[in-house]
Amino acid sequence: MDTSKHNLYTLFDQLGLPSDDASIERFARHYRLTDGQNLYQAEFWTPAQASFLRDAFHQDAEWSDALDQLNGLMR
Repeated sequence: MDTSKHNLYTLFDQLGLPSDDASIERFARHYRLTDGQNLYQAEFWTPAQASFLRDAFHQDAEWSDALDQLNGLMR
């Protein structure tokens, strides 16, 4: 059983991205989502990242807070 805390930092770790505050802020400034675009639909994700985000969005409530936070940062 996975007992790790799912937050924005562990989401970035899961995506294979730097997860320190400065890197997350830089990422959110550089990559933006358009109105109506789902987080997992953005063209800048690798296929594996997009698949993880899509699955987490549709099936994994444990990631929902972190996904919502990232989605908000990228708007």
